[in-house]
Amino acid sequence: MSYRVTFVCTGNICRSPMAEWILRHHVEEEGLDVEVDSSGTGNWHVGNAADERTIATLERAGYRSAHIARQFEADWFDRYDLIVALDSGHKRALKAMAPDEEAARKIRLLREFDPEAGGDLDVPDPYYGGTEDFDLVLKQVEAAMPGLLDEIRNGLKAA
Repeated sequence: MSYRVTFVCTGNICRSPMAEWILRHHVEEEGLDVEVDSSGTGNWHVGNAADERTIATLERAGYRSAHIARQFEADWFDRYDLIVALDSGHKRALKAMAPDEEAARKIRLLREFDPEAGGDLDVPDPYYGGTEDFDLVLKQVEAAMPGLLDEIRNGLKAA
């Protein structure tokens, strides 16, 4: 059975789809049995593609992208092994939706997997910014990948 990971941000058009496609790239490269997707805490962009700046940032870095935004739903907790929030506000929103403590334990912040992040665990929202803001998100997501992949490998071994 596949290990299932989802990323969650606000509208599911910037940070979480970027993280989704970067992780997809790495698990495909390693041949890991992992399903990856993403969603948002809000419904503003449901049905829309990823922000064009997200797509451009991913493409400049050599990643693929195909995405339709959706909103995270409380009954999805059983579907995932790991739910990765992009900032502490998303983590709080997800914890408020969690049906029980077991579900809440699945929620982690992405930058928890980056040993260089220190106490700054939020990935900033680039939506109202420019190219440099999207590049920063890409850099922060990529920095968390080695630790996240270790977590996933451990989860696959335990399954």
